Amino acid sequence: PEYVVDIHLVTLHLGFSVGSEEENPEFWRSQAQKTLQSVLDRKLNTNVAKNILFFLGDGMGIATYTAARILKGQLQNQSGEETVMTMDTFPNVGLVKTYSVDFQIPDSAATATAYLCGVKTNLNTIGVSAAARNGVCKSQKGNEVTSILKWAKDAGKSVGIVTTTRVQHATPAASYAHSASRTWYSDADMPAAAKRDGCTDIASQLLKNTDIDVIIGGGRKYMTPTGTKDPEYPRDLSSWGKRKDKRNLIEEWQSLKTGKVAHYVWNKKDFDAVDPETTDYLMALFEPSDLRFEAERDPSMDPSIVETTEKAIRILQKNPNGFFLLVEGGRIDQAHHSGRASMALHETVAFDYAIAKGLELTKEHETLTVVMADHSHTVTLNGYPFRGQSILGKSPVWATDFLPYTTLMYGNGPGHKIINGTRPDIRNVDTKNKNYVQQSAVPTESATHSGEDVVVLARGPMAHLFQGVQEQNYIAHAMAYTACVGADLRHCQGQTESPVVHTTLDNNRAGGARGSAALLSVLLALTRLM
Repeated sequence: PEYVVDIHLVTLHLGFSVGSEEENPEFWRSQAQKTLQSVLDRKLNTNVAKNILFFLGDGMGIATYTAARILKGQLQNQSGEETVMTMDTFPNVGLVKTYSVDFQIPDSAATATAYLCGVKTNLNTIGVSAAARNGVCKSQKGNEVTSILKWAKDAGKSVGIVTTTRVQHATPAASYAHSASRTWYSDADMPAAAKRDGCTDIASQLLKNTDIDVIIGGGRKYMTPTGTKDPEYPRDLSSWGKRKDKRNLIEEWQSLKTGKVAHYVWNKKDFDAVDPETTDYLMALFEPSDLRFEAERDPSMDPSIVETTEKAIRILQKNPNGFFLLVEGGRIDQAHHSGRASMALHETVAFDYAIAKGLELTKEHETLTVVMADHSHTVTLNGYPFRGQSILGKSPVWATDFLPYTTLMYGNGPGHKIINGTRPDIRNVDTKNKNYVQQSAVPTESATHSGEDVVVLARGPMAHLFQGVQEQNYIAHAMAYTACVGADLRHCQGQTESPVVHTTLDNNRAGGARGSAALLSVLLALTRLM
C-alpha cells in the first residue's frame, strides 16, 4: 500500500467533535460577514506615534507562528486551529524579505541591523554597513550605522530593551553596538588583532554608546572580571565573569547613574521590589548567559517575558515624550536550532502573551505596536493530521517505510538519525515532551535558518505603512516616520512629498571589488549561527 494509517489515532479522532455548527454553511457565511464588516469599518490612524513597541520573535517564521497558534488553543483545551492569538488581531499585515547583502539566508545580526538601523548588511555583523567585513575590525571604522533606539533617545524619548537571550546577543546588540563580529560579547571573546586595532566588545558598548533606560535579559558573565563568582551559580566555573580587562561593567553602570534612581537586579525577588513609578534606570540580568526556556523557567528566580515587558513599559511610559521599547522573544530561535519544536512553540506562546500585556498597558491612538520575525527556520507542518490533533503529535498517515512521523519536522538539524537506512520507530515515543528532537531530512549539528519571507504585523498610528512585500530595512524607516524620530520628520510637519536624498557611491565599495576580503568574510561567516 502507498500509505499506512495509524488505527489508534483514527479511533481517538472518532470521539472528537468540532461542533455541529461548523457543518452549517451559515456558520461560515456569518463569520465571514462579521469579519468583512469589521474591515470595512476600519479608520486609518494617522496620528504621530508617541510610543513605539517593537516585538521581535527571533526565528518566528510563518510555520512557527501557525503551529504556536494551534498549541496556544490546545493548551486551553480547544481544537487549536481556530484560536485567535493576540498577534492575529493586528489589522495590518505585510511580508518582509530577509536576505542579507552577502547571503541568501541571513543570521540574526544582519537582520537586526536591517530592521533597527535601516540598512542591510553582511552576515555576522552588527550596527555597521555592508562595507564592513565579518570579523575584520579595521573594516568597521567609518561604516557604523545607528539604530532607531538611538534616534528615539536623541528625540527625547525613553528607550529600553527586553530579551530572553543575553543582552549582548545579536538582536538587542544591534540597537546600541557597532561590531564587525556579533560574537565579540566581551573583551575575552575578541581576537588580539581586533583589540589592537581599536575595536571594543559589545558589553562595553552597552554602557558607552546610548543612554538606555531599561536593560532586561541575561548576560552577567560578560559584564564582570575573570574569576568573579556568579551570585546564583557560584560553583559553576562557566558562569563566572569573563572579562580580561578587569572591568566590572555592572559597577560602572551604577556609578554612571549617580544622582538617579537606578537599580541593578539579578533575581525575581529584587526585580519585583523595583517600583516603576520611582525608577529612572533598570538593569536586570537574570542569568550568566541566555535566560532559561519558558518551559524550564523557575518562577521563583526568573520573571516571565510578560512580567519583564510590563516592568519595562511602566518605567518608560513616565516620559511625557514617549518611549521606544524592543522586546525580543529570542529563544524561539535557539529552540529551533536544537530541533526542539515543543520548546520553540512554548516560547512563541509566551511571546504572544507579552504582546497582549503590551497592548493592555498602552493606548492604541498614541502607540505604534509592531510584531515581526527576523528570519524563519526549516521547521514544517506536514502530513494530514486530524482537526484538533496535537500539533506536537504524529501524522495518522504513515510514510512508505511503514513508520510514523511527526506533524512538525525540520529540513535539517540534529534530528537526522538514519540507522542502517531506517528512520527511528517513534510509535512508542512521547513526541510532546519538551526535550523531544524532531526528525530532520539532513544531518547538521544545529538546524539552520530558512530564507522565506517573514510576517510583519502592526497596529496604532500609521500602522497601514506596514503592508505589502517590503525589504527588511524598510521597517526601521517606517517606524521612525510614524514617531518623527531620526532624519525624516515629515509626518510631524504635515508633509508627504519625498525628501531630496543625495547618494554618493564609492566605486570600490559599490562595485565588485570585494576580492579576498569578501572571501575571508564568507569563510568566517560559515561558523555556528544562532
